[in-house]
Amino acid sequence: MGKDRQESIRLFRYAWLERLTMVSLRTFIITWAVLLAMIFWAAQGTARQTAALGLFMAGLLVWSLTEYALHRFLFHWKPRWAPLAHLIFIVHENHHTAPGDPMRNLMPPLVSMTVGGLIWAGCVAIIGPAGTWLFGGFISAYVGYDLVHYGCHQWPLTDRLSGRFKAHHMRHHHARVSGNYAITGMIWDRLFGTRITSLKD
Repeated sequence: MGKDRQESIRLFRYAWLERLTMVSLRTFIITWAVLLAMIFWAAQGTARQTAALGLFMAGLLVWSLTEYALHRFLFHWKPRWAPLAHLIFIVHENHHTAPGDPMRNLMPPLVSMTVGGLIWAGCVAIIGPAGTWLFGGFISAYVGYDLVHYGCHQWPLTDRLSGRFKAHHMRHHHARVSGNYAITGMIWDRLFGTRITSLKD
């Protein structure tokens, strides 16, 4: 699948800013284990069981489409304005320059928690307190996605299912970036005609 560059790329002049762009697997897991428990505790009593399950499942689906759309239309956007292009590099393109950097294979909590908090507020504003169940599904799927992404770059993933995830994502890195935008929701690449089937595509 090709060898990924491991070393970190310097994104900011100041060390404290640089540290905010990195997160270890251990920190990610501990942070989100606590946050997910808090989110589902907050969701208790806001909806009946069937409604809660339906909202949770809807959240999973919404994340799946969001994952695909963000990667395709934002992360690989090529703006002409230099400051905006630099922002896209910080957000995602640096990952293509050093895809094997274990400290940047996961989204830093400062970013995901800030954006997640806004989405949570939006879900509650639109649906009411039960919107926490929708957000719970959304953010659970996000955490799963980030862990799968980390695994694609850092672990062998040799069994049949996880190997499919890894092969799909590695084609995005080592065949061409204009395809295989989904990481967990591979069905969207099939449906939208962006699937890469081999490293020669």
